[in-house]
Amino acid sequence: MSLALIKKEVKKASNPEKAKILQGFFKTGKGEYGEGDIFAGITVPQSREIAKKYYPIRFSDLKKLLQSKIHEERLIAVLILVHRFQEGDVTEKKKTFDFYLKSTSNINNWDLVDLSADKIVGAYLYKRSRALLRQLTRSKNLWEQRISIIATFYFIKKNDFNDTLEISQRLLHHDHDLIHKAVGWMLREVGKRNLKTEEGFLKKHYKDMPRTMLRYAIERFPEKKRQAYLKGEI
Repeated sequence: MSLALIKKEVKKASNPEKAKILQGFFKTGKGEYGEGDIFAGITVPQSREIAKKYYPIRFSDLKKLLQSKIHEERLIAVLILVHRFQEGDVTEKKKTFDFYLKSTSNINNWDLVDLSADKIVGAYLYKRSRALLRQLTRSKNLWEQRISIIATFYFIKKNDFNDTLEISQRLLHHDHDLIHKAVGWMLREVGKRNLKTEEGFLKKHYKDMPRTMLRYAIERFPEKKRQAYLKGEI
């Protein structure tokens, strides 16, 4: 019943004009990373409200929701998983974590990853072995690779940077800009908390780092220092 109600609420909140804008923003054209994704045109806050309302939904129905062709329905499913993980006991957290990892083929756009990877994967692995993250960097699935670096945001917020730096190095020569942006973003987040650590990494790698990755990593630097990195003068 919850599944049908969620779909009904998504349909009711749909905005065709906004959907058209989102189709372009999330690169849904032929040959693009989001090819074939369909948007309803509802906002993230609206999606959060629906997720909060229906989070007790069964995993079997969550699986169906995650298989939806409509982006926001998959987003709602991901937000429900985050809520269930954060509110659940040890058993529920394990079930949610396992379900998430089995569903990565449908967690298939950068916003779905960015709103969930640290909160589920990072949080679950924080006091456990993190070998899984190294496995994900070797995946042929772009979104699993993005999960591997975004998951470390949870560690960063605990001032734990080693995994971020190691995974950043592993992904340094990746060929997709969505990975360049994710790595650069996480390095920037390290720098917000410990600039010395970020710069230690950058000084070793900035000259052969993809330009987009570097730009994201140094975004908050003073202009003079930023330009020095961009010009290779550090």
